[in-house]
Amino acid sequence: MNTLKIVTGAGPVGWTVATQLADAGHQVRVLTRSGTGPEHPLVELRRVDAGSREELAPAMAGADAIFHCIHGSSYDAAVWRRELPRAEEVVLEAAGQAGAVAVFPESLYSYSNPELPMLESSVRLAGGGKRGVRRELLAARAASATPTVSVVASDFFGPRVRFAHAGERMVPRLLAGKRVMVVGSAGQPHSFTYVPDLAAAMIRAAELPSANNRVLHAPTGPALTQRELARALAAAAGEPAPKVAAIPGWTMRLGGVFSRQMRELAETLYQFQAPFVMDSAASQEVLGLAPTPLDVAARETVNWWRKQAVLAA
Repeated sequence: MNTLKIVTGAGPVGWTVATQLADAGHQVRVLTRSGTGPEHPLVELRRVDAGSREELAPAMAGADAIFHCIHGSSYDAAVWRRELPRAEEVVLEAAGQAGAVAVFPESLYSYSNPELPMLESSVRLAGGGKRGVRRELLAARAASATPTVSVVASDFFGPRVRFAHAGERMVPRLLAGKRVMVVGSAGQPHSFTYVPDLAAAMIRAAELPSANNRVLHAPTGPALTQRELARALAAAAGEPAPKVAAIPGWTMRLGGVFSRQMRELAETLYQFQAPFVMDSAASQEVLGLAPTPLDVAARETVNWWRKQAVLAA
């Protein structure tokens, strides 16, 4: 009998992890404040605040892995610093008490030299703002007595991915035949991770004792420019190649003078104004996984978006 798996959060990552686990025959308990999540015979949905010791500890009973897929309530460095470290402290404590491994999706923000290809062995000592918060979270996991795995992904695309550069800012527009506006540059290579590949890597990492206390990279295909990704998605949809234009960095920085949200977005402009490339070859060998071919990932992505349009009609 498979041991219980816990998933916190039902965003694109948590939902996909829970679905893949259940489809593989595992009993899954999804914890969210709203009690929502995927409907599946093997998925139990519970209303639980994963940041509460009193609520999380009993919900972990019988579990051998927790996939912590909750992010900050807004894309803001101050919010991240206020919410994320305490929430992860609670998760690590509860997982340790249950004898479970804690698996975290992670970003590329902490990498010190993002202008170079980012490897599992690259230095992760970036400071300041959101980059510094991510570095501190990784350090806290490394210092914990609870076994952890951090699985790094670049910007997401795929089913259920809405609020992302390759989400609602790109796919619905190209499906409607509209011009796609991207940030930074449309012509710089940038790694994009297909969310089902991240989920599969997190699940596999939880099964491997050799992955404990490591930082791995989710299987991620060759870097694409934002223009190339938009064209791949359009081709999968049978649509003409969209016009793609870039919002220059100075515009976003100027907007940041008046808008906190724009200022937070401008903080990571470096990721889109120069090559931002992640290499996952070493982790693919460890995990025995490979990235989904781009044409397949693009087709699944546009099919999901089209289904949403039908449901909304």
